Amino acid sequence: MRPQERATARRQLDKRLSPLRTREGFARPPRGWIKAIREALGMTTAQLGKRLGVSQPRAVAIEKAESTNAITLDSLERAARALDCDLVYALVPRKPLETLTEERALRLARRRVRPARHTMALEAQSVDPEAEEEQVRHLARRLLEKPGSALWDDEAL
Repeated sequence: MRPQERATARRQLDKRLSPLRTREGFARPPRGWIKAIREALGMTTAQLGKRLGVSQPRAVAIEKAESTNAITLDSLERAARALDCDLVYALVPRKPLETLTEERALRLARRRVRPARHTMALEAQSVDPEAEEEQVRHLARRLLEKPGSALWDDEAL
């Protein structure tokens, strides 16, 4: 994917994910969604088990697995169907994707510029902070425009 296509994809995803960024409305109930929905429907664990095609103790174990973050997506999907629900699955970045990539590019650029500052300081040459920051911003823009994903190589930072 070309850099401009990636930037467009980031903006489109940011727009779709923006309403999900406030987690309050999507926070899992303390005992899990399965149990909360089942109880709200007035369904017993035996009835849930029957709808899942498992025993009552297994239905309880599935609810417990969700509450302890040990459930698989497959089990969660099956439980959702048994409760006549849709499973909505999303990774919601804490910040807009555009912000994450820009911050990463700036960190990488600062890291690349730092050795030059150090060398100049050893040679008793001062570095104009504004000029250095402009160099960092320029390098960050180049990193964002560069094809490939070197921006996310762990050794880059």
